[in-house]
Amino acid sequence: MIEIEKLNFEKQNGLLPAIIVDVTTDKVLMLGFMNNEALQQTVEKQKVVFFSRTKNKLWLKGETSGNYLNVVSIESDCDDDTLLIYANPDGPTCHTGNYSCFAEVDKNNIKFLDYLFKLVKQRKIDLPENSYTTTLFNRGSDRIIQKVGEESVETVIAAKNKDREEIVNETSDLIFHLFVMLADQGIEFSEIISNLQKRHSDKK
Repeated sequence: MIEIEKLNFEKQNGLLPAIIVDVTTDKVLMLGFMNNEALQQTVEKQKVVFFSRTKNKLWLKGETSGNYLNVVSIESDCDDDTLLIYANPDGPTCHTGNYSCFAEVDKNNIKFLDYLFKLVKQRKIDLPENSYTTTLFNRGSDRIIQKVGEESVETVIAAKNKDREEIVNETSDLIFHLFVMLADQGIEFSEIISNLQKRHSDKK
């Protein structure tokens, strides 16, 4: 987490710009400002707290709407006078009801796959109760491999039937179970991406 004592609050009269980015899509959600106290509370609450320049007071983003910005990480730039905060948003970020204050569209993003794989790996470590992923890891490699086989067959059947909705559902199930299998085997998703990139380069 950020080392607050190293930040330069004096450069902009006690405030730092804070750029908020959706951790699952890499989309910029909004820009706000924080003073030292707002940043302290952000770290403590793990929810973004800004300093309102118009109202001259702290405000917890989402306090009224319920659309909190749940902090994942906080970084500073090279001059230690600007913050980059990755967060999981609870609903729309903009007061207009839009996903982002910058008219970003909340659309599918390939980065979500990386986020999902990291979550699966963390499930393997934490083994939270009442989690389907935990159940798979507890049942062992054979069951995980069996599920990959089952989902593969179901995906093929959906494709043969030309059932668009089922193709989407079964492919989603297959990808998820492939991630569980990779995590179980100690293989990183990045290794698969690198291999695909290498094959692509070799064919040029």
